[in-house]
Amino acid sequence: MRLLHVILFLIICGPLLAQGDIDPQDRLFWRNERSFGVALNTDGWSFIYRELRQTKPATRIFFEGSFEAFKHPKEIKLTNYYFQNSGSFVYGKLNSTWTIGIGAGYQRELFEKRDLGGVSISWLIGLGPTLLFAKPIYYEVIVPTGGGYYEIEEQKFDITKIHQALDIVGKASFFEGFNEIKVIPGLVARGGFNFEYSKNDKLTHAIEVGAIFHAYTREVPIMANEDNRQLLPGLFVSYRLGMILDPLKPSRFSDLIFRPNKE
Repeated sequence: MRLLHVILFLIICGPLLAQGDIDPQDRLFWRNERSFGVALNTDGWSFIYRELRQTKPATRIFFEGSFEAFKHPKEIKLTNYYFQNSGSFVYGKLNSTWTIGIGAGYQRELFEKRDLGGVSISWLIGLGPTLLFAKPIYYEVIVPTGGGYYEIEEQKFDITKIHQALDIVGKASFFEGFNEIKVIPGLVARGGFNFEYSKNDKLTHAIEVGAIFHAYTREVPIMANEDNRQLLPGLFVSYRLGMILDPLKPSRFSDLIFRPNKE
């Protein structure tokens, strides 16, 4: 619900930013773009690199690569307070999951930014293949050895052996289980609205909001005792930072941080 409130706030308040004139001599009208984005999703977070190529005055195509970390909507972190220095863990979680994907799409401008500090609004949609990586999670499990003694063993979660959270001290090393990673192919579609508000016409600062949809060839095994799904819809809100590519004056990486001086 908090993510929905953020999205509604951005849609309503985004166009209300301060305004001022844009110097036509400084403006780039053929706006190819290279940008990075960080997104908060309803099922995790993602990092996206994107390149846009303008094909018509109001339309651009884009190519992108993405990395996304997944979580189940019913994950709850617990701690076994009977043991000192015990770590947090998600009871019943089978795998850590993340994706690597590529995609292509289309972006069309609805409202042009005419004033310095104004907002341009575009809609976009993209589609591409993705690979989901599922790495088994190992837990530090209490194993009785008799006579009131016990040992701590690293085990994968097994609902037939581990019946309660008090049997677990914490998670084992994240790198445990890397040799057991399983890969699930799928498709990802992303669509929404882009609100670009940079006060420098050679840089881009943007907020994007929209929906994302993952479809995989089989169910994604995240939890042992919850309903795992094959189709994963969600919402996202992201911030994008990038540069406009001028073929006559190549942009520098430092321009993303420091505003270039006008000649």
